[in-house]
Amino acid sequence: MTVAIVPSQEDAASHDDAASTEATADAAALIAEDARDFGVYARTGGWAFGLKVARSVRPGGQSAGETPKVSAKEFAELAGCSADRVMRYYKAWDKAADDGMVPHFEALSPGMDVDLPDADVWLSYYTARSSALTQRGEAITQAAEAEGIRPTKALEVAENPTALRAAILADPGTAEAARKALMDRLDEDPALRTELVRDIARTDDLKKAVAAESKAGDRVDYVRQIVEKGQVKTDAGQMIDAPAELREEAERHLSLIDELDDGEESGEWAREAYDTVRDLVAQTVQSDPELRVQERRAKFYSSLQKATKVFEELTFDDVDDIDDIYEDDMVKRLEDLQQAIGACITALRTAMPVRPEVDQDARA
Repeated sequence: MTVAIVPSQEDAASHDDAASTEATADAAALIAEDARDFGVYARTGGWAFGLKVARSVRPGGQSAGETPKVSAKEFAELAGCSADRVMRYYKAWDKAADDGMVPHFEALSPGMDVDLPDADVWLSYYTARSSALTQRGEAITQAAEAEGIRPTKALEVAENPTALRAAILADPGTAEAARKALMDRLDEDPALRTELVRDIARTDDLKKAVAAESKAGDRVDYVRQIVEKGQVKTDAGQMIDAPAELREEAERHLSLIDELDDGEESGEWAREAYDTVRDLVAQTVQSDPELRVQERRAKFYSSLQKATKVFEELTFDDVDDIDDIYEDDMVKRLEDLQQAIGACITALRTAMPVRPEVDQDARA
């Protein structure tokens, strides 16, 4: 007869302790494995995953029969991700191998470990966005690196222009950054410059703003010339030496304008500086009898040159039949002009000094 032996409570407790110890050991092993993997990633970053791709995905040009490695598509299916993601790691490793940072694909086999570069270096080879693989993406990446930012940020913005537009419309800081970027790009992008000019020309408010800013700039240049060159242009176009008082006043106004912040409107300051300087220039001319005469002479010559140019263009050469354009008012205005010109000639002849030879000829 067989007698069943019932285990004692002590034996059961011993068995439970052993099972608990084994479970604890298994957990410890799993934790240690996770810690090792985490340490590898902390030290090497994306290189750890790049290595897994490099040693498992066969390089281009090799057939399945030449190597135990699999294609990027097969690897992606096993990993449960897209082939594009696998290829981004693949291409990052390929670039690093060309630079001598890591071994080439042909030198690696499945499961093989190699020394990996530091984690920070990975970002200079890898991009998380497929758009970076295009020519446009490469240009954006280079520009981002030149600005000292991560290329992924710039690529994300470039892929979502609607988001960029929303940020520009909603945030003055983003709009200002966009404005500066456009200005920096204008020199190397004639097409953009042309389109921008056309947009301004088609918008009445912008045309007025450009005209006002241009006028303010001309006024500031007028004041600046007095400070920097010590000369000033009169109403008649003469260049004269600026008196000390005029230079001091011009310098005072110019310093106020130069101290304005970039966002401050300079138009009113420019107008005040210009008007003040012009008043002082007029006072300078009026206080000097000789200069006053020169100014009047210059004004007369300027008007005479303008009138001469107008009358030289006033012909009937392109008129087939003068009767078609005749108006009584035309003749009246020309007769009035003729009288005015005659009066000027008479006044000038009266003031003209008589030369001896001219006087003798007249008496003869």
